[in-house]
Amino acid sequence: MLMRRKSNPFIRFLIYIYVCIGTVTSLDAQSLLTLESDTLPLPLPGMLVEGRDTLYIPASTDHALRHTFALLDSLREGKDTVLTIVHLGDSHIQAGYYSGRTMRLLQSTFGNAGRGWISPLKLNHTNEPADYFIRSSIREWTAGRITQHRKRTNIGMGGIGIRSLSPSINLQVRIAPKNGAGYSFNKAIFYRKGNAMPMLPTDESKPLAKAFLCDTLLPGDVRADTFCLSRLTDTLLLHSTRRKQGTNTLLPASTFNNTYFGFSLTNGNPGILYHSIGVNGAMYVNYTDEDYLPRLALLRPQLLIISLGTNESFGRRFSEVEFHDQVKRFLIMVRREMPCVEIILTTPPECYRRTYVNKKRVFVRNDNTSRVASVLRQVAREEGLACWDLFTATGGKNSSRKWFEQHLLARDRIHFSRRGYEDQGTLLYRAFMKAYYKYKSF
Repeated sequence: MLMRRKSNPFIRFLIYIYVCIGTVTSLDAQSLLTLESDTLPLPLPGMLVEGRDTLYIPASTDHALRHTFALLDSLREGKDTVLTIVHLGDSHIQAGYYSGRTMRLLQSTFGNAGRGWISPLKLNHTNEPADYFIRSSIREWTAGRITQHRKRTNIGMGGIGIRSLSPSINLQVRIAPKNGAGYSFNKAIFYRKGNAMPMLPTDESKPLAKAFLCDTLLPGDVRADTFCLSRLTDTLLLHSTRRKQGTNTLLPASTFNNTYFGFSLTNGNPGILYHSIGVNGAMYVNYTDEDYLPRLALLRPQLLIISLGTNESFGRRFSEVEFHDQVKRFLIMVRREMPCVEIILTTPPECYRRTYVNKKRVFVRNDNTSRVASVLRQVAREEGLACWDLFTATGGKNSSRKWFEQHLLARDRIHFSRRGYEDQGTLLYRAFMKAYYKYKSF
């Protein structure tokens, strides 16, 4: 029987601070690598085993995250640079807790470059993360989503669009005082459809903000207007204008298609810019869109984390072959629009599904999630991509029962509690950092 070496309690404490807070930077790569796996704290005690939270990187190709890790090195050396990450997903990401935890942990380690992408989700009649607000006095908005079979609006990089017929529109952007702490901004880029009415700062924001309206049509029929602020702020108030740029001529309201997509908020600092983009019900096939991906590419991500697959697992006739082909088609389009982006595929965690036994509704394990995870691991190997196996990291087969017993699953037993999502975000950060330090040791 192999004897397990007793770990140093002081080392356990240091690693706990490092992983959960991200402020300890004195441990070098070799020190971290030589520690026993069980000295690294897990946010879900007793549910995970050694090695299950590894970020897998194929050895058969050049390192799949080489450029990403090089940028992290630059940030650690104090260079004035930004690593832009897009985390793309479904309702697990839309809620903001899972990706938000990863974002904050990475920024606490490498620097905070800003809140990144924010979508007008409330105006789109759906749930919005708790760290920001986008509001308007206009009540009637047409809501477009990437998941609609027949899109009601053009879809922006956030996977949604909002459109209004009103001749006068206002938008209020606010960082939530408590949940959004640390995300004040001094630059906001506003993305709209090419022929939507532009926005200007209101009287309240005018002393602080200067608008630079985009006169060039970007790929995907998008314009990106920039608002530069003289100091960091938590609020930007905008109103529409029908005035022809550079003149006093008012254009008729009928000449505009007022479709708006969202904002990217930055603070001018080096560090991590983490765009979290999720849409309830989204699948790979939804994002495999000739109109959507050129718009997503406007965010210029250097790393794309893809967290999809849960919704596919609920298909009545789920086919591993068909799902494999869908993922491949999506990756082909991503590489065409973003040829230099590095990619991490993530597998979905296990969940339940509802069924009926003797006319009574019951919950049973959704065994398709393991099949989805297997396909994603296979695609990652075939394509030479990094893969974070969240399915295994959260306990693998039959883990959903343990999560539910510890109140980490929501009542629908598909989504997770806030703590459950935040634990997953911590696990992603932990696996990412282990891969980074392993890379540095070679």
